[in-house]
Amino acid sequence: MKAMNRIKLMIGLVGGLLLGSLPASSSSGDTDKKQPEGWVIGPFRRPEGVNPVLVPQPTAFHCPMRKEQVKWEESDVFNPAATVKDGKIVVLYRAEDNSAQGIGKRTSRIGYAESKDGMIMKRMDSPVLFPGGDEFEGIECPGGCEDPRVAMTEEGLYVMLYTAWNRKTPRLAVATSRDLKHWTKHGLAFEKAYGGRFARIATKSASVLTKVKGGKLVIDKVEGKYFMYWGEYAVHAAISDNLTDWYPVLDANNELLKIARPRNGYFDSQMTECGPPAVRTKQGIVLLYNGKNDKKRGDARYPAGAYCAGQLLLDSNDPYKVLGRLDTPFFQPEAPFEKSGQYKDGTVFIEGLVYYKKKLYLYYGCADSQVSVAVCDDVEKLLKVQR
Repeated sequence: MKAMNRIKLMIGLVGGLLLGSLPASSSSGDTDKKQPEGWVIGPFRRPEGVNPVLVPQPTAFHCPMRKEQVKWEESDVFNPAATVKDGKIVVLYRAEDNSAQGIGKRTSRIGYAESKDGMIMKRMDSPVLFPGGDEFEGIECPGGCEDPRVAMTEEGLYVMLYTAWNRKTPRLAVATSRDLKHWTKHGLAFEKAYGGRFARIATKSASVLTKVKGGKLVIDKVEGKYFMYWGEYAVHAAISDNLTDWYPVLDANNELLKIARPRNGYFDSQMTECGPPAVRTKQGIVLLYNGKNDKKRGDARYPAGAYCAGQLLLDSNDPYKVLGRLDTPFFQPEAPFEKSGQYKDGTVFIEGLVYYKKKLYLYYGCADSQVSVAVCDDVEKLLKVQR
């Protein structure tokens, strides 16, 4: 029986959207099988003399939340999304002002930068997504809009899933755009699901399923539904009919399905936080994720608290079934600016992935302070490229 028929999602009566029988999985989450050769996306190389590609700068704009001029990217820039528009790579990055000291205590906004080669960036002076002056102040103020991931449809609609941070509960929110500069906010991703059951809990880090078609990554479906992986402390899943209202996938006990979770003794012993959009390849679906190394339960070969990048291979026909998982990171902090800044334990936090001119560009945050890029050369032998 196909995965789409294994669990019937229970749709809330208030604001419910009838989706019928939807995906579930018999997967226990993790796999102990030997990793099959040839499925891993990479290797990714750091271009010499290029990084970091974005650093903080004292650019000011009038903030509707504070009602004054604010140097919105003065403190740190990091955790970038990326996509393609009009033959250019566009990077949408998290920027913090200097309103306070400490991780998570400043206000975050989303900035815009574009590049013809993926490395030399031209930035806008004002953020393109920010808190204040709208109906979403309750979920976004004062912490702001954090950690975007962006994917596009074949028709050219861009969908951003980001963290709305009111300094009480971080939650996934959705915005859409046609030009990447003007965004329409749609509120919480899980607001309508199951009568709002998951609208008040902490939810972060969404990786929408994509495929390569027409020379770029575009949003894909699983049996007629949009599909994403999400989560920090486990890899969960959600489905949607419209890309703005998402329904978490539940297990047989009516709880959030856990596809993969942290492993004792490994680099991802504390977190398995979803990264850039997942990609359908010839071998299956590959999810790139951010693993955090636990101080007591982690891999002693990596610094305690370090964020390194891992990969999961999942079945194309059953996207909840794990077929392979890297036991060591494919990307880890190496450069000095990846091990200094706000997060000195070391961070390469991957969030942006672009297929551009037959190469993959991976954009990542460096120690919660700067933005860098790594490149994987010709990957057509691995990806399912559709013309």
